[in-house]
Amino acid sequence: MGRKGSPRSPQAEGGSRAASPPPSSSSSSSSSPLWALPEELLLLICSYLDAQALGRLGQVCRRLRFFTSRDVLWRRIARGCLNSGFTQLGTDLAAGVPVKERVKVSRNWRHGRCRRETLLKWKRKDGNIVLHKIRGSYSVKFSAHEQEVNCVDFQGGLIVSGSRDRTAKVWSLSAGRVGQCLHTVQTEDRVWSIAISPLLSSFVTGTACCGHTSPLRIWDFESGHLLTCLGTDFHRGAGVLDVFYETPSLLLSCGYDTYIRYWDIRTSTRKCVQEWEEPHDSALYCIRSDGNHMIASGSSYYGVVRLWDKRQTRCLQSFHLSSPTSSPVYCLRFSTTHLYAALASALHVLDFTAL
Repeated sequence: MGRKGSPRSPQAEGGSRAASPPPSSSSSSSSSPLWALPEELLLLICSYLDAQALGRLGQVCRRLRFFTSRDVLWRRIARGCLNSGFTQLGTDLAAGVPVKERVKVSRNWRHGRCRRETLLKWKRKDGNIVLHKIRGSYSVKFSAHEQEVNCVDFQGGLIVSGSRDRTAKVWSLSAGRVGQCLHTVQTEDRVWSIAISPLLSSFVTGTACCGHTSPLRIWDFESGHLLTCLGTDFHRGAGVLDVFYETPSLLLSCGYDTYIRYWDIRTSTRKCVQEWEEPHDSALYCIRSDGNHMIASGSSYYGVVRLWDKRQTRCLQSFHLSSPTSSPVYCLRFSTTHLYAALASALHVLDFTAL
């Protein structure tokens, strides 16, 4: 079944990663009038097909299988899929993976098909920050706050941290200055979440919403001064437990009031542009986005991870990772193939390529 509309020529979208068709294709397919057409015209014709039609065309013969596997034909389809590695602006975040394969795995994300595994277990609760080298024994540990460190983020040789001691701090990761505090920001409230802007010019803090009007505030990196506040309708105690920048002007937040909020600081700092409510009235501890259509959130009870499509109002899928003992999902991250969720004492992984 073909799609409506007039898509641009795939040649305008860029080249292809797929291998050229093998010279040993069958004589019947080689003699077909189809192959007398210029390649640019064949690509244009195929660009009108949806994923199902393109897949069926690739089953006709080996030569068509290779031809219809080209990245250039699947890129438009992938940009409409969940977590396919493309941002809203079309940037490819997973350039080394064939686009057709990402579209196939995207179907597993949408339908919740995955394999579950526990990777690590631990027990730690103190006021320190610990840096580990992934491959090797190197690690650095330094005292950061007077009370528990609730959140950290790092980019461009800098770390920001937030604590129950009502401060946010900026730290250096530069050679010879690792662990040196560059700024201390007095937030006057417990800091639950923190994130650095992609421009590395500011950072946002999410606090407990007990000591000021808005729990979402943006601070300047150089001076440590307050730049702006987000939102005006937070109730007292509606603390923000996680924040995430999609772009320098678009960010997501979630927290105790059970809502995911989508902010565009170009249009308004007073009201979010979109919001979604957690269906079981649970606090939302963490949130992440693929930069396009998909959002993943972690709830406060039984390690519940939910997948959302921004184009819909209800969640798509939910996974219970902590049973029978209840635990919040404190942190989560995902790639185009795996989702990692940190609970109170274990790191869980969902593998969406398994099926």
